[in-house]
Amino acid sequence: MTRRVVVTGMAGLCPLGAHWDEIKAKLVAKTSAVAIQPGWDTVQGLRTQLGATVPDFQRPAHYPRKKVRTMGRVALLATRATELALEDAGLKESPVLHDHRTGVAYGSTTGSLPALLEFLDQLHFHKTLEGITGSHFTQYMAHTCAANIGQFFEITGRVVPISSACTASSQSIGYAYEAIRYGQQDVMIAGGAEEMHVASAAVFDIVYASSKQNAHPEKTPRPFDIDRDGLVAGEGAATLILESLEHAQQRGAKIWAELVGFATNCDGAHMVNPSTEGMENVMRLALHDANLPSEAIDYVNAHATATEVGDIAESQATAACFKRPIPISSLKSYMGHTFGACGAIEAWLCIRAMAEGWLPPTINLDHVDPRCADLDYVTDIRPHASTYIMSNNFAFGGINTSLIFKRWES
Repeated sequence: MTRRVVVTGMAGLCPLGAHWDEIKAKLVAKTSAVAIQPGWDTVQGLRTQLGATVPDFQRPAHYPRKKVRTMGRVALLATRATELALEDAGLKESPVLHDHRTGVAYGSTTGSLPALLEFLDQLHFHKTLEGITGSHFTQYMAHTCAANIGQFFEITGRVVPISSACTASSQSIGYAYEAIRYGQQDVMIAGGAEEMHVASAAVFDIVYASSKQNAHPEKTPRPFDIDRDGLVAGEGAATLILESLEHAQQRGAKIWAELVGFATNCDGAHMVNPSTEGMENVMRLALHDANLPSEAIDYVNAHATATEVGDIAESQATAACFKRPIPISSLKSYMGHTFGACGAIEAWLCIRAMAEGWLPPTINLDHVDPRCADLDYVTDIRPHASTYIMSNNFAFGGINTSLIFKRWES
């Protein structure tokens, strides 16, 4: 017997802000969060200077030092997003967190790079352990977000750390969904985080996939646009609180949406080049999991990073799956690619928009690349009563994810 899974809490921090009203205002006004990053111009050979950071984020004053010394910025972002989501769900001080039936599934591309670099600098370059502490490792370890959330909130259920780059948070949400659906947990804290570091931009700059529109930060990235020139690195975190429907109803919880379908697969073809077939297949698998025909989906939140091969392959895969010009848009046009956080941030914002009855647009999309498939590219705020929305993410390694959410009607 399977159980229905609902979203009872959501929150996050992203380059557009930390509160929905603030973020919505910027979405409506088509305000970009991309800006020149201080100091990047000193890196020899780095062509991009663009990034999108969470504004004015510092360690919350009420966080005790004992609990944060194991955290780098990425884990702090994850913990704060989770605290806000637990408050939204009415579970922050609940004994439910400690009864072994609440777990964590959380992802990031890596741990905190500054901590890793400090560790290596002392060990490799200075040949000394002086100044290195155990906290360096807990800050840069790959599962730092999931582990620190578990410790900070004293979670006693299962912990599922994910480190699959751009699909880290969407896989986390999906595996959390499966843990509840099949009765292993009643509540799951799910999401992902990423902190800004020049290395994130450099990885894509090396392969000529980063935008170089340094003179006009607000005009990039440009998903699906013929004049796009690559992605922009971003940072942020978002957390969804998932519960079994029965558990949520028993405690009288507010419900944001129902998570009805999830799929993940591997292209099995190439480490970095996307596979149209793999992308199409993961969408079909999610539809199968949700027991829905493709006609039921009202909107697709695209991964769409503004790289040439990625945008074209994704649009063609979407068209092949839906066989109609389905409404589609990319939130990365506002805040760049938040990598391990993107799936959770995009799910959070799209669920909020769905609940209010509108679709978020892609900004900077002036001329659709004719090599992209014939889809309904949303470029302005559009009133739209969606019942089902799909959110897709794709990562290096050929890892693909697809989530399907249903609007909740009380």
